[in-house]
Parts: sequence; structure tokens; C-alpha cells
Amino acid sequence: MRILVISPKNKTLFNFRGDLIKDIISKGHEVVAIGPNRDYIDDVLALGVKFIEIPFSKDNTSILGDIKYYKQLKNVIIEQKPDLVFSYTIKPVVYGSLAARMAGVKKIYPMVTGLGRVYASNGIKAKVLRMITGLLYKQAFKGCNKVIFQNSDDLKQFVQLGYLPKEKATRIDGSGVNMSRFNANELPKEPVFLMIARIIKEKGVFEFAEAARMVKKDYPEARFVLLGGFDSSIGAIKPEEIEPYITDNTLEFPGEAKDVVPYLEKSSVFVLPTYYREGLPRTILEAMAMARPIITTDWPGCRDAVIDGVNGFLVQPKDVNDLSKRITHIIENPEKAYEMSRNSYRLCKEKYDVNIVNRHMLRIMGIR
Repeated sequence: MRILVISPKNKTLFNFRGDLIKDIISKGHEVVAIGPNRDYIDDVLALGVKFIEIPFSKDNTSILGDIKYYKQLKNVIIEQKPDLVFSYTIKPVVYGSLAARMAGVKKIYPMVTGLGRVYASNGIKAKVLRMITGLLYKQAFKGCNKVIFQNSDDLKQFVQLGYLPKEKATRIDGSGVNMSRFNANELPKEPVFLMIARIIKEKGVFEFAEAARMVKKDYPEARFVLLGGFDSSIGAIKPEEIEPYITDNTLEFPGEAKDVVPYLEKSSVFVLPTYYREGLPRTILEAMAMARPIITTDWPGCRDAVIDGVNGFLVQPKDVNDLSKRITHIIENPEKAYEMSRNSYRLCKEKYDVNIVNRHMLRIMGIR
């Protein structure tokens, strides 16, 4: 079989889908990958794929730009003649599924990896965009065999909104995590709280910084590390907005890292106070694989992986006091942190190991 994978970002091809692509190729199938540029091209080609570049803007709402993206996808699909098309994130899912259907592809499997800020906001612009997005999703899903979701909240919401019938929707446990790469290790003795995320407001960056500032008043030895790159999308935080927290030693900010393992190894707790509509954050799964307690929000996707009080804590979105309270509790109760770390590892091994998730994915798409 020839399988076409449509990606919004090259880095996700090897970082989030690399193990899946390798599994598919190992079974004797050919994979053609579509990405928006040639970023990380050597890493992408190392997977063994044929790569085709089709530029598009992830956050642009230009109608002409979207039409151009759709037409280019359709032309490539007609030219490549894939047996199956797999896509993920909104524009590849919508325009990839529509293009595949119009090109006569019989096997179309999009994956909804979260709903983004459009479904997290109640502003007038967001409501208008939701209406337009909903119409596009409905049309896109008509030609799909199955639509794959990464959490139960997103699946339930799309079915209730009438975007697709329940029998066409299925759920997997996130993207999975390679537990051979993300190895469990003992917690450090000092309290080190690590957040890994794009530097945008909805990821809870300011909440993390403010909670850190509060906690350090009583526990100055506690360290708070923010790892991630600045973004140009809506909601992006400017470097000068983070600088005061770095200057007063509230935060340590190494920037963006291609390999997050060394940072997870040196952390004692992983924190993600997001209120972005996540799928199932891969960073949470990576931290669980390395046996780290998790503090995250009671929010779609996040609450699928964290059992409150078992392998971490769920806090209220945008609630700095709740977040600082849970951070303090872990500092004051290291034995609880250790217990949670063991539970994180156990849950990850049982549900989120990439081999388990990929077997499920391959079964859904009928790839043998």
C-alpha cells in the first residue's frame, strides 16, 4: 500500500508520528509525507519517507490561501495515487480529507489532535470561526472511514455538534510515547518543577510564572524551569513579557530544546497549566514515561492522562492559587511525590506506550 501522511509541521512527523511511520514501513508499505516547508528535512527523510512540500499557514484565515492549499493537496493526491490518506490537525484534516475524497481515495483516516483556541474561547470572532470550522469538518468527515480522536471530550463534542455520526468516531490514547527513549529514573532530591510548552498564553505560561513567584517566597530553594520556543501565532508571548521572571530568578529559561530528556531527568515534577484545547499532550506522556508526578489542568485531554491524587494533581484552569497550593503540597510531601511518580510510570506502561497506541492505530486503519 502507498500511504500519504499530511502534516502541519515537519517536526511532528518524526517527533510525534515517527514510530508509527516506521511501523508502517516495516510492514512493507510505502509512506509519502506532505509538510509545509523543509524544516528538519534530514530528520524527516531519515524515517524512510518520500517528502513533498506544500506550504500553508497554520494560523492564517485567508480563504484564498486555504483554497490554494486544498488544490495543491488534491493535485499531489491525484499524482501520487495513495491507497490511504492519514492527516492530523485542523487544516490537513479538513482540506486533506476533502481533497482525498475528490481524488477518489477509498481509505481516509483523519486524526483530531485537539481543538485549539477556536473551541476554547467564547468571543464573537471565535464563535464565527467555530461555525465556519464546523461546516468544513462536516463536509470533510463525509468521505472518511473513521475519524480518530485523542480524548473523550473532543469525540463527544463533535458527535453532539453533529459533525459526524458516533459510529464513525473512535478514540486512541494520544500519540503514545517511546518508553525506550524516555526512560524512568529516580527523582532528584531538590524540588525542580519543569514546564515544556510553546510560549503562548493559553498554555498557562503566566500562571506557571506567577505560581512560581508565590511558592519561592516560602521555598526559595525550589526551581522552576520553562522550556519552549517563542511563537508567532495568536496568543504568542513576547520575550520582554517573560524577561521580568527571569531577571528576578523566578524562572530558568533555557529556550527551546530538540531533546527534552535531559531536562526531564533533572526535574522532580512536570507542570502544564494549559487552557488550550489539547488532544492529549505528548509532554505529559513523556513525563509519565520518565516517572514524574504531573500537575496539570482539569481540562480536555489533560484529565484523560492524570488521575487526581494518584499520579498527579488536576487544578482549575487560570487559577494561580490552586496551582501554587498543589506545588507547595508536593514540596512538603516528598513521599507523596515518589508514590505519584511510580503511578505515572505504571499508567504510562499500561496505556500510553507507543507500541500499544500504534497497534491500535494500525488496526483502526486496517494496515497489516
